[in-house]
Amino acid sequence: MLKKVLTTFSIVGYDPETKDLGVAVASKFIAVGAIVPWAKANVGAIATQALANVSYGPKGLELLSKGYGAKKVVEILVSNDPLRDERQVGIVDFKGEAAAFTGRKCFEYAGHIVGDGYAVQGNILTGPEVLEEMAKAFETTKGELVDKLLAALEAGDRAGGDRRGKQSAAILVVREKGGYGGYTDRYVDLRVDDHKEPVLELKRLFKIWELTLLTREKPDDIVSKDEVAAEIQKALRKLGFYRGEITGKWDDVTEKAFTDWVMINNFENKLRKDRYIWGTVYRFLIETSGSSEK
Repeated sequence: MLKKVLTTFSIVGYDPETKDLGVAVASKFIAVGAIVPWAKANVGAIATQALANVSYGPKGLELLSKGYGAKKVVEILVSNDPLRDERQVGIVDFKGEAAAFTGRKCFEYAGHIVGDGYAVQGNILTGPEVLEEMAKAFETTKGELVDKLLAALEAGDRAGGDRRGKQSAAILVVREKGGYGGYTDRYVDLRVDDHKEPVLELKRLFKIWELTLLTREKPDDIVSKDEVAAEIQKALRKLGFYRGEITGKWDDVTEKAFTDWVMINNFENKLRKDRYIWGTVYRFLIETSGSSEK
């Protein structure tokens, strides 16, 4: 039987402040998010790739939940696998310990880097610079774990990524009760299964996910409605929500048109009751309408 090798670069990471755990991955392989990333809140995150042994995901999380550290779990998984030389795996546990393994038969370039609270790994890469740039981006990017993971993935993609090309990408970040309505732990869960620029598409999707489901705006990232009224009116008119004159005054008609746009896009958690708009909402509206961003 022909072996299906996941040409992949990925990162597993942990945030000691929020306790978030997650995986970001990209590959010249269909729907890589259905195979590589595994994570459980307060337990750990796992990326299984190359000649991927998907059982590493559930088995690894089970071992982590029993108290084994990342290094020990990698050791256990690999030692019991007769095809370990063709496997690659990265693991981080809920204490931030990270570990990785690259089998000696993984296609070049293959390797991994283990850092403080993260591990990057890849196979069939353009070179070691892919992993080096991913590690650098993770360590230097400010923000939550999701921001660091996306930055690392983009850095790897920019450095050459998978030498066979691009096809899919995914990100999974878990946080206790961080999912929709607090009913699940899936804080961020996005996949791009087939796309010419999967990493860039993943970033675009995250913007919408953030506006729809997350509440992490910076207090000073606000825009005065009175200062951008004309621009908002033009944008809303392009999108069919505002039919009045471009007056540059934020009146009741403008407020209704803006609120209608927010609600139909499921951004209601971003509505403010004062004379300001969140910067994230403002920028998304301008970009969506095709207007120039100030």
